[in-house]
Amino acid sequence: MTTRTVRNGLIGAAVSAALTVAALAAPAQAETARGHGHAATQRAMDAQVAAGAPGSLGQARDEHGTWNGAAGVADLRTERPRKAADRFRIGSITKAFVSTVLLQLEAEGELDLDDTVEHWLPGVVQGNGNDGSKITVRQLLNHTSGIFNYTTDPAMVHELTDGFLKHRYDTSTPERLVSIAMSHKPDFKPGTAWNYSNTNYILAGMIVAKVTGHSYATEIERRIIEPLGLRATSLPGTSARMPNPHGRAYSPLTAEPNAKIHDVTELNPSWGGSAGEIISTTGDLNRFYRALIGGELLEPKQQKELLTTVAVDPANTSFRYGLGVAWAKLPCGKEIWLHDGGIHGSLSLATATPDGRHTAAFNLNGDWAGEWGSVMEAEYCGKAPAPKPGSPLNKALATLR
Repeated sequence: MTTRTVRNGLIGAAVSAALTVAALAAPAQAETARGHGHAATQRAMDAQVAAGAPGSLGQARDEHGTWNGAAGVADLRTERPRKAADRFRIGSITKAFVSTVLLQLEAEGELDLDDTVEHWLPGVVQGNGNDGSKITVRQLLNHTSGIFNYTTDPAMVHELTDGFLKHRYDTSTPERLVSIAMSHKPDFKPGTAWNYSNTNYILAGMIVAKVTGHSYATEIERRIIEPLGLRATSLPGTSARMPNPHGRAYSPLTAEPNAKIHDVTELNPSWGGSAGEIISTTGDLNRFYRALIGGELLEPKQQKELLTTVAVDPANTSFRYGLGVAWAKLPCGKEIWLHDGGIHGSLSLATATPDGRHTAAFNLNGDWAGEWGSVMEAEYCGKAPAPKPGSPLNKALATLR
């Protein structure tokens, strides 16, 4: 959920800060369950800690069973290692949950993805060239609406970075977040280009509420969390606390040299809302992605819509975006569905093969170091290449926060 501006600052934080964390990190470790053959994945996770992340956590599920891996620490003060049951904030992976609810509502005849935003939210998307009558629900979900991303508004960027410690417990309403976006002109005419905008999914959450009479959180709990038994997954709303068990989350908050590393575990996630508030675990994310990509949650027509993609970057044919999920072809030729997620002190990734039978989910409890390209190659291609933050795959992944 961190914006491109925020994220670049975090990843570009002082080298000395990264070295401090790396020095404090405990030796890499792995907890192996029934799974096997994930040595390359463990090495890739170790490399994330060597690059400066406090700790790395991962779980893979395939035909051989379940494998859990960890490296570094969950808590810099106590040096407690990361555990498979640890909860963390998943940021923009939340979007797949919201998209699933809207697709289910379409299957039930409650709405159509080609309905306009104006139809469901009259007068909400208006002003400065914005026109909700020309934007469809589908365009919200695949980020082709052209609506400005509220998390890149200068005042919002300040609240999320330099001003975080002052504003970490503030409550934001969806109306406020959308109004910030409406104070800006659209990025482009609807349907003519692609640009990741968290505003799209704030509006999607508002539409869920309008259609059902219930909050998007209630519908996610009823339609996804409870049926799948995702007992460690929750929508905190305005609560700043993390449910146990959990580690700590760390961020330098700015790109200033020698920036201090802050404990940012507690925060009010309402500024992310339906675009990024969910808390979960690697195990629950794997169960969700297996069900979603495997076709257990949607009717065939809606499953096809979920997986119908648009170009993110015309120059990169190996990465495309569907409805709350992305498609990527790895350098070894393997295809996977995925979504990245970033929020203060937490970078996450959920992935699955096209049949949903091989899933893998990961988390870093620091937001300024680490990359997912080498981790995915390790898990799905069987080799752990050197981290390449500037690779086309990692650049594409970085747009999904």
